[in-house]
Amino acid sequence: MSVNRYYELIKKMIDEIYETQLENINKSANIITEAIMNDGSVFVFGATHAGMISEELFFRAGGLVPVNPIFAPGLVTNVRPASNTSKFEKLEGYGTIIIEGTEITDKDVLIVHSVSGRNPAPIEVAIGGKKVGARLIVLTNLKFSRGVKSRHSSGEKLYEIEPDVIIDNCGVPGDALVKVRGLEQRVASTSTITGCFIVNLIIIKVVENLIKKEIEPPVYVSANIDGSDTKNQEMINKYKNKIHYL
Repeated sequence: MSVNRYYELIKKMIDEIYETQLENINKSANIITEAIMNDGSVFVFGATHAGMISEELFFRAGGLVPVNPIFAPGLVTNVRPASNTSKFEKLEGYGTIIIEGTEITDKDVLIVHSVSGRNPAPIEVAIGGKKVGARLIVLTNLKFSRGVKSRHSSGEKLYEIEPDVIIDNCGVPGDALVKVRGLEQRVASTSTITGCFIVNLIIIKVVENLIKKEIEPPVYVSANIDGSDTKNQEMINKYKNKIHYL
């Protein structure tokens, strides 16, 4: 059955990430740990569905407090028509405007997620983050990205702009995974599952790092647990100068 096929392939992909990308995941966690210790924060960007890891990382139970999502007009899938998201992602110059509109500094870390890594918006956001001195973590699909041409005038793709860390989501070209008999196009994409898996591994390692350094990890408590409002507000007050979405 195709459902079983997806289940087995996803498990295999997650195993591959764990076996091949753990060193880069740990490097990313170390960079973020250092930033938090030095009064920095984490900015996260992805266009359209790649932006779902931004939602995964901010203001969520078990998530780090000093995280800032970069949600740009036209690049979130609530825009109508939804096809405009693809047009805006390919619009050269827009990514520069996006990153210049944030409060990112050289104390911060920027995570940019793009499966193909070929479109101008994520490339320019990443370049802009580097320009101000932020540490750059790129999450992409290297097999996919290496097989396509950049749509940016520089000719470079996201992984080629010298990030501090590159994490491969170990996906397939085109992202969709399963071949169903009777349909040429594959179905069931993987990058949301693998992307969220990767960034949560990073969070776990950051928390472990901070505990080893005897620093209370800034982590949100579920809003549905009694007493969480007080605890979360304490964290928000402590990091309010680093949380720009509130």
